[in-house]
Amino acid sequence: MRTALADIAIDEDKTDEAIAYLAEISPESNAYIESLLVLADLYQSEGLNEAAEAKLREAYDLAPEESIIKFALAEFYFATGQYNTAIPFYRELLQAGERRFSGLDIASRIGVAYALVGNFKNALGYLEQIKTTDLTPDVRFQLGMTYAADPETADKAIDALEELQEIDPSYAGLYEPLGQLYEDTNDQEQALITYQAGIAVDAFNTTLYQRAAAVAQIQGEDEEADRIYREALENNPEDLTLTIGYSNLLVAMGDHVGNINLLNAFLGEDDSETDPQLYWNLAQSYTALEDFEMATKYWNAALPFFLDNINFLKPAYYYFREEGETALAEEALFNYTQLAPNDYEMAELYDQLKEDKGL
Repeated sequence: MRTALADIAIDEDKTDEAIAYLAEISPESNAYIESLLVLADLYQSEGLNEAAEAKLREAYDLAPEESIIKFALAEFYFATGQYNTAIPFYRELLQAGERRFSGLDIASRIGVAYALVGNFKNALGYLEQIKTTDLTPDVRFQLGMTYAADPETADKAIDALEELQEIDPSYAGLYEPLGQLYEDTNDQEQALITYQAGIAVDAFNTTLYQRAAAVAQIQGEDEEADRIYREALENNPEDLTLTIGYSNLLVAMGDHVGNINLLNAFLGEDDSETDPQLYWNLAQSYTALEDFEMATKYWNAALPFFLDNINFLKPAYYYFREEGETALAEEALFNYTQLAPNDYEMAELYDQLKEDKGL
């Protein structure tokens, strides 16, 4: 009676009422184990995982041979990311001849669980035996990612992910690893096509934009990279990483007005707390445009953050020297020579500086 009332309450989304009915079922009742499983499911749906696990464990202690309980435990541990704990329960089902349970291919579940804990050898042992008709998109993805973990099976990884793309092009997670696999095999053209296809599926995936723009730059397609960054920032206007990437591109292209407009719009009135790369990029652009007041401001702001970066310190030294900022020039030159002692031209400048100061 109480299980029937609980079912009605569940159908009416009255979770608390359903839990109350189920909690009143006596351990002596034939419906007790069923009530534990339903309670566990309700608790899990409410995010009460400890309570859910306790009910499942109690059911398992009472009826350890029941396949439904093993399956429920395995699924609970899988859903909560406890894959190593889930695997033995799935394997017990498989060993008992339960190849499929509740419409789920058990071997695929084990294979995916092994893949998610990094045991790729065992994962392939299960994933490769699954019939094509039983390969769900998630399983195909894990098969591809498992192949991708070993450079020797990169071709198989590409094949698996390409098949997934053909079957389910809306599977957004496939595009980044597939594009990276193409990059790893020096197929930059296909990598760019793949990243752009992924962007069409998920316009808010900033990594896809970053990789697409980077590949476009590698191919010498700066205008395409520019277009990609513009689209990226239209969809993700406050993303710092995209802003830095686009700023770097504009500096490299010599579009210093565009870079200053980009960064001033991003920073707003308060530029005191941001990534120091933006200071450096502004310093370069203001220098190129001969706005030395603003250039000095940003070279100065950037200096403390790049005292270990020779690519920054060398131009910073020359800038500060040219502007008569002697102390800052000395600081940049000293740090540079410590990091690049084999740059004899700069070492000679530093020696001359010490000599002039009588050191």
